[in-house]
Amino acid sequence: MMMGTLVNTAGIVAGGLCGWGFGKVLKERHQETLTMACGVSTLFIGVAGAIKQMLLNDGLPGGGTMLVVACLALGALVGEIIDIERWFERFGEWLKVKTGNAKDKGFVNGFVTASLTVCIGAMAVVGSIQDGISGDWSTLGAKSVLDLIIIMVMTCSLGKGCVFSAIPVFALEGGMTLLAQALKPLMTGRAMDYLSLVGSVLIFCVGLNLVWGKKVRVANLLPALVFAVIAATSGSSSTP
Repeated sequence: MMMGTLVNTAGIVAGGLCGWGFGKVLKERHQETLTMACGVSTLFIGVAGAIKQMLLNDGLPGGGTMLVVACLALGALVGEIIDIERWFERFGEWLKVKTGNAKDKGFVNGFVTASLTVCIGAMAVVGSIQDGISGDWSTLGAKSVLDLIIIMVMTCSLGKGCVFSAIPVFALEGGMTLLAQALKPLMTGRAMDYLSLVGSVLIFCVGLNLVWGKKVRVANLLPALVFAVIAATSGSSSTP
């Protein structure tokens, strides 16, 4: 039970610790270049995922453009009202103090950026549901390898705050694993396509912030993922 979540969490911690140790020997210019490389890579991952869904799925309304606009607009409205970004930052500030890193100015930014990068995506949803229903944690196992590499590189450039992205990953994936039976009817093929498209756009936004500084409050766009699933469910129920 929850083996996939545990493996994924362990992979993130391992990657973070390796990156933290290696990052200590890097000069500031090396860390800046690594941050830029992380940003460009994240941009590419987001663009590739979005284009793949838009080109290969004819069932997306308006080729996916209408879906993205509607979900992001509604998600941004709800997210700004709740101010999810601020809650992320408050938790990061609490972690910074509790872990003895109060003087680390980049801790919160590293924590929030890394958390959004490894939490957003269809692999986390699909893998958690598979693990909860059948005990098949192969998807989360594959994700753990990817996350290990991503977090290792991010920690080198953004600092030790990235290591603690393991906490929201454990909470998110663990929660979905435990609720797998209830979530399964919602996670149809259409829902996963919609979720992948909108999630890829959010990953692209994370890349924007890495390359050009914080321009988008990505955490406040997270409700867009919920609206993507709602849109899929509505579309399915209206199909004759």
